Amino acid sequence: MAHEIIFHHYWTSPFSEKVRLVFGVKGLTWRSVEIPNMMPKPDLMPLTGGYRKTPVMQIGADIYCDTQIIFRELERRYPSAPAVRDKGLSFALGFWSDRPFFQATVPLIFGEVGPMIPEAFKKDREQMFPERPFDYVQMKRAIPIFKDQYRAHADLLNAQLKDGRKFLRGPEPCLDDVHGMLNIWFLKSFFAPTADALLKEFPLVVDWFERLKGIGHGKYEPMTAQEALAVAKASTSESMPLADPHDPNGRKPGQRVTVAADDYGRDPVAGELVYSNAQEIAIKRQDPQVGEVVVHFPRAGFLVLPA
Repeated sequence: MAHEIIFHHYWTSPFSEKVRLVFGVKGLTWRSVEIPNMMPKPDLMPLTGGYRKTPVMQIGADIYCDTQIIFRELERRYPSAPAVRDKGLSFALGFWSDRPFFQATVPLIFGEVGPMIPEAFKKDREQMFPERPFDYVQMKRAIPIFKDQYRAHADLLNAQLKDGRKFLRGPEPCLDDVHGMLNIWFLKSFFAPTADALLKEFPLVVDWFERLKGIGHGKYEPMTAQEALAVAKASTSESMPLADPHDPNGRKPGQRVTVAADDYGRDPVAGELVYSNAQEIAIKRQDPQVGEVVVHFPRAGFLVLPA
């Protein structure tokens, strides 16, 4: 039985926007489950086992955490409308967009709008970044430094577009564009004056971004969280046990492990190893609300430890 794509997200999430744009590039149909932008997330935890970051993709009883693994799975399931032009460096580019470029963008936004942000949101983000207080005053002081950084990253996009190409790899959009647009979208969405001032130097980037916006998000219909949980409970995972002959730590299917992000939102998820390879690990877990599900994580950027 073919299951539909269920996407757990909120509309102001920049990382969710990356996936929504891939849905548009591939022309996919999906179901939209809106989740809170902070904890608690009572209708998501039964699926993920504790993973709290956004977005999460569900297909039946298979749960995909982090954009890396979501993109890989979409490419595997829908190869006839490819978004990935380079199966190696296109994914490496995601680390540039999600980490150094993103870290230069965040203070430009929260340094300006920090006083308007609800206290509950600040406390939630401090839990995600336990070693880093949500100090928007400090962020505001650092804005000149991060404007320099943002400009440098934007110039990399501009250099790629200087030969007149429509998109970063040529005439058609691909995953590289999705990575590239993340922090343009984020800054324009939340503090347009700074974005407009910094991007005035780069009209090629502005025009490219407008072309990407025109692609849209594919076709979607809303779904309630309870409906999504019911789909998981009524489904069986498609994932089959498979040993990894090259696992450097000799892990085998059936072993109990925990998986957690290595940057922020490090809540560990425990389960039984189903399969793993150089780029993915899948673990089986049980929950009263959804029964047995298999949760999929990337390997790069995630830690796997004995349970």
